[in-house]
Amino acid sequence: MRYFAINDQQQLQLVETSTPEIANDECLIQVKAIGVNRADILQKQGKYPPPPGESTILGIEVCGDIVAIGQGESTSHNGLTLGDSVMAIVPGGAYAEFVKVKIAHVIKKPDHFSYAEGAAIAEAFLTAYQCLFTIADLQANSKVLIHAGASGVGTAAIQLAKQRGCHVSVTVGSDEKVAACKALGADEAINYQDTDFALWAKQHKYHYDVILDVVAGDYVNKNISVCALDGHIVILSMLAGRFADNIDVARMLAKRINIHATTLRSRSDDYKAKLIKAFNRDFKAALEQGHIKPVIYQQFPWQDVEQAHQVMENNANTGKLILIVD
Repeated sequence: MRYFAINDQQQLQLVETSTPEIANDECLIQVKAIGVNRADILQKQGKYPPPPGESTILGIEVCGDIVAIGQGESTSHNGLTLGDSVMAIVPGGAYAEFVKVKIAHVIKKPDHFSYAEGAAIAEAFLTAYQCLFTIADLQANSKVLIHAGASGVGTAAIQLAKQRGCHVSVTVGSDEKVAACKALGADEAINYQDTDFALWAKQHKYHYDVILDVVAGDYVNKNISVCALDGHIVILSMLAGRFADNIDVARMLAKRINIHATTLRSRSDDYKAKLIKAFNRDFKAALEQGHIKPVIYQQFPWQDVEQAHQVMENNANTGKLILIVD
């Protein structure tokens, strides 16, 4: 099969390797579309290696067709058969013509979804669901603040929170992204280029029950300042850097704030299986009925992967970037 290897210049080039062999609890997917994630770029740069023992090939999100299924008992109750079109998260290996994945980590693609739409769902919606519900225990009618609201995870989180009747504020980097997030249901979209979200929240007397943060750095203290009593701050990336200075612990104590840091890629197989089962229980019907939907900014032939990566590095996208495998 063909896959993208990282050369000495930290660029991607198509080369040949053997097709993965599957275990009893796995299936083999012929990849039709790939979701691009910031983790791919970091891994290409040598900053985010895959979990130990997993494929060193880039890519954590795919959509395609099942072409082989393992013989273990765990496959018999999953309702999947050869030829089914599915979407999945994988710890690595998605930038290839074939990828193996645990049967329990596969979600059947809704029939009316294209492969590109299928590739825009798993990582974004499962990450958003994990942060909002599994970790932060988001309750109906809460106030939610989502940083990078126009990202793949951000656009998913807006929709999931609104499905629970929550009041949603987001921060974004352009007026175009302000409009896009409001169209998805965000009650307020704050352009951080000209407005400080912490000052804005104080002026409007907003205190947020759940805050999703991909920025970190100086945002940590700002999040604490606008977090509600017993609120949850979930940090899932650190675009502004790994260190946060002068954390106001006294304010954290006074508000009884819960600060969580999380990633999904390194979680155990069992954790991911339970997360997918919970997401299907709570939101699969909404996905199939179109109440929530993937947001795709641009599709690229997979040979143009470097161009797609550049769009993400420039923070130009609203929603997902998708690679189409020829």
